[in-house]
Amino acid sequence: MHPNAEQLSRCSRGDTGAFAELYRGTSAHLFALALRILRKQEWAEEVLQEGFTKIWRHASDYDSIKGAPLTWMGSIIRNTALDRLRRAKRESLFDPEAPGQALRDEGPGPLEQAMQNSEAKALRGCLEELSKEQRESLSLAYWRGMTHIELSKALAKPLGTVKTWVRRGLDQLRKCLER
Repeated sequence: MHPNAEQLSRCSRGDTGAFAELYRGTSAHLFALALRILRKQEWAEEVLQEGFTKIWRHASDYDSIKGAPLTWMGSIIRNTALDRLRRAKRESLFDPEAPGQALRDEGPGPLEQAMQNSEAKALRGCLEELSKEQRESLSLAYWRGMTHIELSKALAKPLGTVKTWVRRGLDQLRKCLER
């Protein structure tokens, strides 16, 4: 069993030590994901905290047959981040043209960049193995935060087709990255 899967299993039984191990092992990766989506460190920190609360509460929902533990946790963080963006837009708090917002460098430091570069290289290689449609669907979904319905409209394809591309693409990526 994958270490993160074992930790999630222990978390579902209320093991706080396993939760601490899981947090130490995955929080940097999940924070980077939230930061890529939100582009604001404070929001990414809030989303990470909220996301890990959800992971703790729903650890028993994790199913290893459906994907890797980090993929499951990443989905929780991603969805929480997208909810945060939607909430900010509704509250008119998000202003991409705000003075100084584009000047702040909240990107990763040199060590984080080196680690991300090797992960990114592996991911790029796996993405190349996907069909053009799967690659485009996943790109729009994860980097632009599009929903399945938005993807369907943007790609002018039926909703079921787009959902299949995303699901099969994610499955292929998971298998490729586990090699």
